[in-house]
Amino acid sequence: MRISIVGLGLIGGSMALDLKAGGFASEVIGVDINQQHCQEAVRRQLVDEIMSLDQALLHCDIMILAVPVHYIIKMLPSILDQVTDQTVIDVGSTKQMAADSVKNHPNRPYYVATHPMAGTEFSGPGAAIPELFKGKVTIFCDVALSSSKAVNTATALYKCLKMPIIEMNSREHDLHAAYVSHISHISSFALALTVLKKEKDTENIFNLASGGFDSTVRLAKSSAAMWTPIFTQNAENVLNVLDTYISELKLFRAAIEQHDAEALNKFIEEANKIRRILKG
Repeated sequence: MRISIVGLGLIGGSMALDLKAGGFASEVIGVDINQQHCQEAVRRQLVDEIMSLDQALLHCDIMILAVPVHYIIKMLPSILDQVTDQTVIDVGSTKQMAADSVKNHPNRPYYVATHPMAGTEFSGPGAAIPELFKGKVTIFCDVALSSSKAVNTATALYKCLKMPIIEMNSREHDLHAAYVSHISHISSFALALTVLKKEKDTENIFNLASGGFDSTVRLAKSSAAMWTPIFTQNAENVLNVLDTYISELKLFRAAIEQHDAEALNKFIEEANKIRRILKG
């Protein structure tokens, strides 16, 4: 397979590494508007060559869109205008708006909407690492709207990445992603801002930061270019989750203010039930 990857960051670069190492890709073509990213991707041998978007589409069997979600919405219709027999896959963290942008497109069957649930807080081609996806889940959305050939191609690609696949529709995906991913990033960003405002001595932060703080605030290092469009595209679901989260914070605050140890114990023990979902 000749694969073109649009967006040579953490996800696109890591996919390139594993698809080449696993023998799925005979050639990887890189596309990125950032020339430094292009140069670094070539230097690290993530890609074999750099092309423009239109050139890459002409020369590939599969095109992977690994760019921020607002670019996916802009690019996807015009890419589908030009496909002949290629499979187009996106890896965006929101799905409903992308689905709506091409729902009536005559070439919609060539497109498979996916979301590999993997990543780190780092960005750019320098962040690409092998086996980022191994054992993580990828979500296929609205599979009935894609051709069997496109779905089979996407399935083989993710099999090479060693990712189990689950299916749901775009609306379900965006709701669940708001709970398991998007709110986690908002919490981390808010905690980082709180600490930076209240603790002016950066040496104290460094010295006192334990594993708990580090793991909780780790996501605050994530790229604004990636996460701002995710929050705006999934605003309705994110706001609903955020309202619930704020309500729970207020309950904790009230219990602490009233020195209500019984209520705090109850809240914490109730929260401990997350163990049933998150094993390990």
